[in-house]
Amino acid sequence: MDLSNLKPAKGSTKEKKRLGRGQGSGRGGTSTRGHKGAKSRSGAKRKLGFQGGQMPLARLVPKFGFKNMNRVEYCPVNLLTLQKLADKGVSVITPEVLVEQGVTHNKELVKILAVGQLTAKLDVKAHAYSAKAKEMIEAAGGTCEKYETK
Repeated sequence: MDLSNLKPAKGSTKEKKRLGRGQGSGRGGTSTRGHKGAKSRSGAKRKLGFQGGQMPLARLVPKFGFKNMNRVEYCPVNLLTLQKLADKGVSVITPEVLVEQGVTHNKELVKILAVGQLTAKLDVKAHAYSAKAKEMIEAAGGTCEKYETK
């Protein structure tokens, strides 16, 4: 026995019908593609969302509104949350600290909002502040610093 005698085990492979090899093969002529039409041609593809000539859903549904591509999405963090962190013993608030505490997710831009009361003196570093939140942090004796992403 050598490499030239090797064959797959009996029953392990199926014999594939060869299409388009003349009328005598039983699969000649149209080669199982039917008659005429785009799908009978080679290289025929349908457009994504094609519904057989019916008006596609993407064109049928009304479109309205405006989506600003340049919108900057911030993760809101309330002063109430900062007070809870201060009660735990945190005195410097940065986006990294908020991620460690499970308040925000990694790489999210943080905006501090003035919801709740703040009595603790905190050094806060965030990407953005509401005017009232900044005022309330500074009134409590803390500092507000703009955090620059790397």
